[in-house]
Amino acid sequence: MNAEWMMRAIWGAGCVHVGIMAANVPLPGRLRVRERLAGVPRFVRQIFYVHWVYIVIVLGMFAALCFGFARDLAGASALGRFLSGFMAGFWLLRIVLQIFYYDREIRRENWGLDLMYVVSLIVLVAVFGVAAVMPVR
Repeated sequence: MNAEWMMRAIWGAGCVHVGIMAANVPLPGRLRVRERLAGVPRFVRQIFYVHWVYIVIVLGMFAALCFGFARDLAGASALGRFLSGFMAGFWLLRIVLQIFYYDREIRRENWGLDLMYVVSLIVLVAVFGVAAVMPVR
């Protein structure tokens, strides 16, 4: 695998992260989160929203790593390989949760978005997995 190609793939992964961040803006409305959380105690709603924001912040950090440290993530450093391996595992777990844990009815109602999301996650796992196990110098 050539270093330039791998760096471009990691920049592409950064774009996927930005896309997932952007999708999180209209998502609460689309999923009717406010309506569905109406009967939940206020502090549980607060925890939910804070966690949602923190997840978006982590996505931003992942995107920043992809854009600013693509060479390292491609294998130029041990820390970069570790982070690529971590992100591959992180997104692989997310695929498992998406398919086997989340409510099937909600996924069916939003099948197009669900499919785009799962494909995006597969791309992230592939890019970071390759970078972790086949590092370029």
